[in-house]
Amino acid sequence: MGAASRRNSDIRTSVIVISSHVVRGSVGNRAAVFALETLGFPVWAMPTVILPWHPGHSRATRIVPSREDFSALIDDLCRAPWLAEVGGVLSGYLGDVGQAADVGRLVAAVRAANPDAIYMCDPVIGDMEGLYVPEKVAAAIASVLIPIADIATPNVHELAWLAGAPMTDSGSMIAAAETLGPARVLVTSALAMMAGSTGNLLVSGRQSVMAEHRLIPNAPNGLGDLMSATFLARLLEGVAEEKALQMATGAVFEILARTARRGADELTLETDAQSLRTPMAMVNMRRVMSKAGANKS
Repeated sequence: MGAASRRNSDIRTSVIVISSHVVRGSVGNRAAVFALETLGFPVWAMPTVILPWHPGHSRATRIVPSREDFSALIDDLCRAPWLAEVGGVLSGYLGDVGQAADVGRLVAAVRAANPDAIYMCDPVIGDMEGLYVPEKVAAAIASVLIPIADIATPNVHELAWLAGAPMTDSGSMIAAAETLGPARVLVTSALAMMAGSTGNLLVSGRQSVMAEHRLIPNAPNGLGDLMSATFLARLLEGVAEEKALQMATGAVFEILARTARRGADELTLETDAQSLRTPMAMVNMRRVMSKAGANKS
C-alpha cells in the first residue's frame, strides 16, 4: 500500500504553488499559500525568486535560484513518494526563463501520479504599463506553460499581450480567451460593464460569466495571486465554476475593501482570513455573450 493510499480521508488534496516569495507583504506565494491553507489545503510551496518586499515599493534585492538548483529541486518533487496526494498545481511569477520547462516537467509528473490533478497557470508578466518581466520569460510562459494548463488566469493586460491584440470590451476579451488554449480562462481586472467597476471574467466552453464589483483605486499588489488561489481552492472543493467565481471574487473584493479602509499598503490577509472562508461581499454576476454568439442569435 502506497503513501497516498494510506492518506487519511479527512486530509484534503495537496496543492503545489510555484511563485515568488517576499519577506514582507502578501504577494506571490505569500498570498496564494495563505489562501489555500486557510481554506484547508496542504501546500507545497516552491519559490521562484526571493525578495524582501514587492519591488513596487522600492528597489529590492532579488535572489533567483540557479538553474541547476531550481531544476534539482523540481526533480526531487517529480520523484516524491507523496506525489499522488497532489490535486492541483498553481504557477505564477517566474524568476528565470529556464523555470518554465521545469514547471512543465513537474506538471507532467503530477498528472502521471494523479490524472485528475488541475494545473492552473497564472501568467504573471505585466500590467497596464506593459511587461515587467523579460520578454523571453513571458514568451516561455506563453509557449511552454499556457498550452498545458487546464486553467489560465491572466489579467486583462496580460491577455492582451498573449493574444497580440488590444482588449477593448467583453467581446475582445472572450475572443482572446477562447483562442488562448486552456479549456477555462479567468480574466482578472477585466473590463466591466458597469461604470466605476471592475470584474473577473470566466470563459469556459461556450459560457462566459462576469463577476463585477466596484473599483477601489490604488489597490495593493497581490490581488491576482489571491484570486487564482481562492478560485482554485473552490474548484478543488467541488464547487461549480460559476459559484466558485462568485465566492472567490467576493472574498478578494471584501479583503481589498477592508485593506483600503485600514489604509494598509499590503493586503491584510491575516486579519481577514474569515473573508476567505465565508465572504459576505455582494458581487454582480452576469452572463456575457461573445460577438460571434450575438451574431448567431
